[in-house]
Amino acid sequence: MPFARAFLCSLLLPALAACTTTAGPVPGTAEFAAVKVSRGYDCGVAVDRRRVMAGLAPAERGRFVAVNASLAVKSYKAPRHCDAAERSAVQHELAGLTRR
Repeated sequence: MPFARAFLCSLLLPALAACTTTAGPVPGTAEFAAVKVSRGYDCGVAVDRRRVMAGLAPAERGRFVAVNASLAVKSYKAPRHCDAAERSAVQHELAGLTRR
C-alpha cells in the first residue's frame, strides 16, 4: 500500500505545481492592481491610475509602480486586444480598485 500512495503522490505533485505557477497575483495586492491597470490599457479602457494608487497603502505604491512599468513595456511590445465581455469585466474590476 505505501507504494501505491507514493505513486499517487508522484502523479499529483506536478499537477499541484502547475496550479501554483499559473495562478495570477492575489487580489488586494499591489501586483493585482498593476495587472488590472495594465489590462485596462490593453483593452482601451479609461484608467484613473492616480485613484488606483491612492487606494494602496504607501508601502505598496512602489511595488505597484515597478510592476506596472514592467507590464507596460511588455504590453507595448506585444499588445493584446480584448472582446466586449472582457472589456466590461476589466471596467468593473477597475471601478472596484478606484473605490477602495
